[in-house]
Amino acid sequence: MANLGDAMLAGDELDRVCALFGQLGDRNATTAVLMRHENYGGLHCELMLYFPPELADLAACVGAKPCGRPDSSGLGVAVGSRQRIADLRAGE
Repeated sequence: MANLGDAMLAGDELDRVCALFGQLGDRNATTAVLMRHENYGGLHCELMLYFPPELADLAACVGAKPCGRPDSSGLGVAVGSRQRIADLRAGE
């Protein structure tokens, strides 16, 4: 999981993650970096990215920390296959 901070200011870092993902080639056909806007009581929401295990190298490049399986509620695809969300929901 990587917290990109204030969602309104996270565009450059999100673009970097998307560019790195694009460099994966064929590996990116069935996986995705997932995202969710989360609010911890502050004025603005924060953009959280979730990386599946097969993207551990990418996650490490952006300083993501390991976490448990995220709840699929409110998740979207930052970059990659939309099937990844369906797979996550099927496993809940």
